[in-house]
Parts: sequence; C-alpha cells; structure tokens
Amino acid sequence: MSCAASRSGRRTRCSPSGRWPAAKRSTSSRATRLTRPRALFLDLDDTLIDGLGPEAVIRTCEEIAALHPELDGARLAAVNAAVWEAYWPSVEDRWTLGELSGAAVTLEAWRRTLRICGCADEAVARQAARIFRQQASASYRLFGDVRDLAASARQARIPLALITNGASDTQRDKLSALGIGQWFDAIVISGEVGLAKPDPRIFEVALEALGLGRDGVWHVGDSLAADVAGAKAAGVTAVWVNRSRLRRRDDDPEPDIEVPSLAELNPLLSAMRGCA
Repeated sequence: MSCAASRSGRRTRCSPSGRWPAAKRSTSSRATRLTRPRALFLDLDDTLIDGLGPEAVIRTCEEIAALHPELDGARLAAVNAAVWEAYWPSVEDRWTLGELSGAAVTLEAWRRTLRICGCADEAVARQAARIFRQQASASYRLFGDVRDLAASARQARIPLALITNGASDTQRDKLSALGIGQWFDAIVISGEVGLAKPDPRIFEVALEALGLGRDGVWHVGDSLAADVAGAKAAGVTAVWVNRSRLRRRDDDPEPDIEVPSLAELNPLLSAMRGCA
C-alpha cells in the first residue's frame, strides 16, 4: 500500500430462470434460500476501487527531485517504500479508527523518507505530502464492473450503502475524486464512527441509516477477514468478491456467495426482481 491510501476474498450468478449456473453458493442454509437483496452494502478499497499502485509515489519522488536537485528520485521512492513497510503497522489501527488523519500519516511518512535521504526541511516534507495527495487523487480508478452494478441496483431500486475502513479524509477524497458519493444512500466510514470491520456494529450503523433490519441485506467485499467475517457476525449475507481467484483456507470464514467480479451480480439483481 502507498502513503495515506488504504493498504490495504468465491462466486454467484443467477440466470433469467432464477437458476444459478455460473456461480458458487455456500452450502449453508442461508445460501439455499437467497432472494433478491433488499439493500447492498459495498466495501470501497479493492472492491470498487482498484488498489493504488506505485505510480503516485514515483511521480511524487520525480517531482520533488526536479524541485530539489540534491535529492535523487529513485532513492526517494525506494526509501519511501521501506518507510511505509516499517511505519504502517504502528499507525494502521489509529488511522482506521479516525485517531490519525490520512494527511497526518502521509506527512509523517514523507518526513521520515526525506530525513533518511538527508533532508530535514519541514517545508519539503509538506510539499512532498501535498504533491502525493494530488497524485493519489488523480490515480484512483474504479474497476470496470462497478458502474454497471450501481446502475443495476438503481434500476432495481435497491438502496446502496458504503461501509469502508479508513480515515475520513482519505476515504472521502476517494469518493470525491471519482464522483461516486452520490450513489450511496448511506456512507459509513470507520474513521468517522470509531468502529471498523469486522466489528458487526459498523454494519448496524449502516442498517440504522437505511432504516432496515438485517434480513435480505447483502454485504459485498474483497476481504475474508474484514468483509465476510464482519457481515456474517452482523447477520447479513456475505458476498465475497474474489477477483484474484484465491483459494479459501479451511479456517477462513465461509461466504454465502462468491463472485469473481461484480458483473456476476448484475443478472442476479435484474433476474430476481419481485422475488424479495
């Protein structure tokens, strides 16, 4: 994972006949009685947004090196990666629960990076942090299947809620940069509510915001540990987006539905209209 971005696992599709030929369902009793969802809860990072790659860091380092010739861009990038590797575990929980902002975490990472590279100038650290945030905002991308899912949900009149772990400023910046905040009937960010997945209480916040009980609500996410475990603890249907076709271990939580992409959910939403 890169600075101040979240660093950040099988399959179901329904045919027009209501059968499930190209999908995987759990063998649990919940999976055998699925109907069209009353609401969809969606994770953000690595579910809707393709993970932030190294390009934002590389471009930041190149720009800083151009502005300050005594610094080497390639070394800055290498040091920054090492700094994040060492620094992130010590701040991840506080960032997730809103005790530290994304801006503060990013600035400290660039301070450490520049100090190792021989520059202790606070103004340069702030400049690097600002440039990085600009580069990160410009690099956020939705997966190609996301807009169609949102359109299918709107057409089927299924409300959407976002449940995401992260600092408020970091996650809000992603929504703003991509222009998707208006898609959601509720937005629940761990850094704003002081609760994080897999804590089932963060799902209860979303349920309350929509005025719904848990029956018929699906949560869609990429993380077995956070999304699937949290959804099951909250009593909502757990949908695992397994884009990388990972194998689930025996001790991993079992999703109710597994899909290789969000596109697998679109026929389900449309084919099951009126089944809720």
